[in-house]
Amino acid sequence: MDPKRLKAIKVFASLDDQTLKSIATFATETSVPEGKHLVKEGDYAYELMAIEEGEAEVLRDGRPVATLGAGDFFGEIGVLEKSLRTASVVAKTPMRLVTLSHWDLKRLGDAMDEITATLRERKAADNLGG
Repeated sequence: MDPKRLKAIKVFASLDDQTLKSIATFATETSVPEGKHLVKEGDYAYELMAIEEGEAEVLRDGRPVATLGAGDFFGEIGVLEKSLRTASVVAKTPMRLVTLSHWDLKRLGDAMDEITATLRERKAADNLGG
């Protein structure tokens, strides 16, 4: 994966070029069709997913709560806390995703610390309604 493409994704935007290069080594790209269930509420969470193209709908208890688009990411709570998924996510359009598993993130070493800090900031902002 081209590390420059990662810059368009919020969780990676502030990282330096060397860190982006490390992430690109482990990142997996995948394309999914409209209607594809990407994650299911209550399942175990092992990976962070970032949207490069397309839109997804976030559902809690079967009700829509948010729409995600290019540059957004999800799955961070499960990766940070090794917990169950707090929502389901379904592709509203064809999508291109970048994924990193919990193990990929661990192998990133120092870059993992930067990503974790960004994820925790995002989680704190979300919990405050930001």
